[in-house]
Formats: sequence, C-alpha cells, structure tokens
Amino acid sequence: MSGINSYSTFVAKQGQLEDQMQRKKQSIVDNINADQDATTKIRYINSELELTLPLKEQKDLDKYMNNQEDDTSLRKYLVFGVQWISLVTENLLSHPFIVLRRQCQVYNASKRFHLHPFTLLPSIVHLHRRQGLTTLWKGLGSCLLVRGLSLAVDDAISKLTSWPKDVNSQTTLKRFGQHVLLKCISIGLVVPFHAASLVETVQSDIASEKPGLFDVFREGSLRLFFWSYPQRGRMLPAWALIGPSASLGVTKYLFNLVIRGVASRIMLRRQSLVQENCDSHADTLEQRNSEIYGNLIATLTTELIFFPFETILHRLQLQGTRTIIDNLDNGYAVVPILTNYQGAVDCYRTTIISEGFAGLYKGFGAMILQFSVHIAVIKMAQWIVTKITEVISNRPPPCIVQYYNLDCVAGKSSSTTISSSISSTELDMHSVGQNSLK
Repeated sequence: MSGINSYSTFVAKQGQLEDQMQRKKQSIVDNINADQDATTKIRYINSELELTLPLKEQKDLDKYMNNQEDDTSLRKYLVFGVQWISLVTENLLSHPFIVLRRQCQVYNASKRFHLHPFTLLPSIVHLHRRQGLTTLWKGLGSCLLVRGLSLAVDDAISKLTSWPKDVNSQTTLKRFGQHVLLKCISIGLVVPFHAASLVETVQSDIASEKPGLFDVFREGSLRLFFWSYPQRGRMLPAWALIGPSASLGVTKYLFNLVIRGVASRIMLRRQSLVQENCDSHADTLEQRNSEIYGNLIATLTTELIFFPFETILHRLQLQGTRTIIDNLDNGYAVVPILTNYQGAVDCYRTTIISEGFAGLYKGFGAMILQFSVHIAVIKMAQWIVTKITEVISNRPPPCIVQYYNLDCVAGKSSSTTISSSISSTELDMHSVGQNSLK
C-alpha cells in the first residue's frame, strides 16, 4: 500500500513539473513575441533614456548615425557657404542702404531726418522711378577699392615693421600696442581716399558726371599731397581730417573687437552647456555659426553707438567738394551741400544748434533696413543649408534631432536586443530541469 502511495505521489509531482515546464515554455514564447512586437515600435538609443521612435524615423536614425562623418564634412562646406553669403551681404547687398544713410547724414538742411525706415520708402520709390534701379549702387566700385587699399596698406606696414596685422587672446600687450599703431597709420593714409569714395557714393547721378573706376585714387592722391592747403573752396586740409578719422576708426575697431569677442564667447559657452555630455562632431560647426553671429552683433552695436560721430566725420570730409546730392525729403529734386565747418567740434556745435540732437542721427532708418536685410539673408541661407543637409545626408528634421537629442547619441551603441529576456528564460528552464531531476 505504501509503495502505491509513493508511486502516486511521484506521478502527481511529475505532472506538476510538466505543467510548470509547459507554462514556462508558453511564457518564453509570449516574451519573444512581445519583444518582437516592441522592436518594431520602439528603440532604445540611450542607456539612460528610453525614446520612442516610429519605424520610419528609426530607419532615418540608422542612416543618420552611419553617415555621421560624411554629414559633418558636408555641413562644413555648407557653413563656409553661409559665411561667404554673410560676407557678400556685408560688402555688396548692404551698399544701397549705405548710400541712403550717407546722403541723409551729409544733408544738413533736410526737413526729414528719416529716423525710421518707413519715411524712406516713398523716397526710394521716387528715386528708382526717376533715375533707375542703379541709382543706389553708385560708388560701389570705389568703396571696394578703398577697402582693398586698406588691406594692402595693413599688409605693407606689417611686412615693413613686423607688426601684427591680427590679434587674438594670446597676443602680448606689446604686440597689441604695435597692432593698434599699425591701424592708426593705415587709417590715416587711407582717409583721403575714403573721402573721395564718399563723394562718389552720395553725389546725384543726374546732376554729376559719372566717375571712372580709378578716379578715387586720383582724387585721393591729390587730397593727400595737398597736406596743408585745400585745392579749392572750403575743403578742409588733410591734416584736419586725419586726426578725427584715425581716432574714430581706431576706437570703432577696438570696440568692435571687444564686442565680437564677448558675443562669440557667450554663444560658445551656451552651446558648450548644451553639448557638454555629448560626443558630437558639431562643435566646430557651432563655433563657426557663433563667429558669424558674433561678428554681426559687434557690427550692429558699433554702428549704433558711433553713428553720431560718423555723421560729423562725413560732413567734414564732404565740405568744399561742391557735391550735389539727391534730396531725400521727396526723392525728386537735387540739392548742393554748402557748409563752412572749422573742425569736428564746430561741426558738432553747429549741428546741435541748427538741427538738434536728432540731427546727428539722420538716416538712422537706413541702417535699420540694412541690418534687417542682413539678418534675413543669413537666416534664409542657414535654412537652405539645413534643407540641403537633410536631403543629401538623410538627416532627420531638426525637430526630431532636437527632441530626441540625436547629436548626443550619434556614434554610441543603440541597437535593441532580446537576448536578455531569452537568457533569463533559459535560466528559469534550467532551474526547472534541475528541480525535476531532484
């Protein structure tokens, strides 16, 4: 009887073990099916953060990670393109607004000060109707020649004296002083040519002869060689212009240098805080973008602060040149510039008395238009670069990259596996088998 009972007990335990084995097998199948369903819907791309990606975006992420190096090289070339567009905008596309600004600055008898861009729009339309589309591009060649001459003078002085043309954070105080002295000499030598270029920029096309391409060198040389005495009328001698021009030019340059350095460092610091835990290749690209915006912020701030001093300097440089400009009060007529300033201080006092403090900011609306267009062009160029990068390198859209922080996980292991669940179930099966043998 006892043998029968022990046998029935053994059979019952064997049946229970077989039931457990069956349930475990079913559990394994269910887990594998669940994992397979999950891998089609989600993917873990960071060991610390679980991110849900649809299958299409998952494929885009794979392509993005595999082509990260090619994408970085492509983006470098495209960012260089943005820098080139910014340079073209600063030197070419901004010229019509510089013409408007200078014409407003030198016209001391104007009734409209054009402190905002809306008052300029009717005058611009009238100028184009009367004189054509090229009227606001006058003097462009001479402006570019004077800028090239300034760079050539910097290079020549640097080679003759071994003074540095550029400075950085590692420059010693002595070398920085030599650099400032180089800039003073360079600006002083170029002042007469800048004054000749100013005349070509503001004179009316319908009331003046169109100058030749190299007339700026002839007029500037004549004004430079007549050091002490003007060659005609009320024109101020060169020595009376070099002091204020060099002082303003060097001060603007140093101020621009400081603001550009501070703005670039602030933007790079913000970017480094975002990417401090990321293994990304975008640091160099973000640095170049920071340089673009840092340069733009520095230029805008400098022009804003030194605008009144520029107005005084332009009036002194134009005095006695018998220049006839367009009347921007209406955009139809032309007017001569007749002034008799004795120097920078006299120009400032006369302007404040006759025109008020706002007279120093005549044409400020043109500067607003200039930098609005500049910013818009840079933004559009960056948008085009982003779209080109997405199409060529299969990069996910920026919203996906930013939301899932893909730049931080590129290059890291991100594949999903179900081996952990299989391993755990195999261990369970092994333990069940051991129990059954017991």
